[in-house]
Amino acid sequence: MNTKTLKYIIKRLLLALLTIWVVITVTFFVMHAVPGGPFLGEKAISAEAQAALEAKYGLNKPLFEQYLTYLRDVVFKFDFGPSIKQRGRMVIDILSDGFRTSAKLGIMAVAGSTVLGVILGALAALRRNKLIDKIIMVVTTAFVSMPSFIMGSLLLAVFAVSLGWFPANGSTSSGLVLPVITLALYPMAYITRLTRSSMLDVLGQDYIRTAKAKGVPARKVIFKHALKNSLIPVITYLGPELAYIVTGSLVVEQIFAVPGIGRAFVSSITNRDYTMIMGTTIVLAILIVVMNLVSDICYKIADPRINLE
Repeated sequence: MNTKTLKYIIKRLLLALLTIWVVITVTFFVMHAVPGGPFLGEKAISAEAQAALEAKYGLNKPLFEQYLTYLRDVVFKFDFGPSIKQRGRMVIDILSDGFRTSAKLGIMAVAGSTVLGVILGALAALRRNKLIDKIIMVVTTAFVSMPSFIMGSLLLAVFAVSLGWFPANGSTSSGLVLPVITLALYPMAYITRLTRSSMLDVLGQDYIRTAKAKGVPARKVIFKHALKNSLIPVITYLGPELAYIVTGSLVVEQIFAVPGIGRAFVSSITNRDYTMIMGTTIVLAILIVVMNLVSDICYKIADPRINLE
């Protein structure tokens, strides 16, 4: 690793830390600016009981003191505090339980969508304006245009309710098949179109024509030169997309009752669980920042011509 690359990585790490601090700060103050309070929905709660609950969770202290305490706990201990609604449980424990399922769901969806997307995109580019290209473009356009909740509901109705091939509940291993397909269809279609567009551009470059003129085998031209250099836009897309999918699609996890982090996040919003909302938002932001950083570094591996500045 040369000095220029090292300086770039350090610079990006510092920017990543700054971004995470901004997210923590904005999330904290926005949540405390929301009208009402986390105990507003409690039944027949007295003023004394509410004051006792606020004292228990430290909500009776000055706002800036609460912020400093929260920032210290998150940065040095990665501790988001106790859940306000799920009494006796820590936010980090709830997130860890949900993240295991969401990570399994997301990694399978990303892996499947990437492999299929690159293969279909390359095939469409190599068979440009042929029947197979037109079919792939029509199908991927439909998948890109269709919202995940419609696709998820359709798969649930057909394969779980009508045919009974898969369980409707996503809490089991076999129950994850339909959620994985639902999550994978949109990124697969997008990666297909991205790969096709990029590969068509690469196939028109001078060095590809030169390689063909020198008699380089077609397979080597396609896989070593064209396809490899076509993956730069795909790498750009995969960074934030992986973070988004791994944290769990809120709608998909609700439709298939998947006990992931997304479903826990929706539940925390409806229950006004402030600490849970803040913890989930911060974890999502960290994943996105980290994956963007990894994507930028992978550019150099995929294409040595790229200069990191």
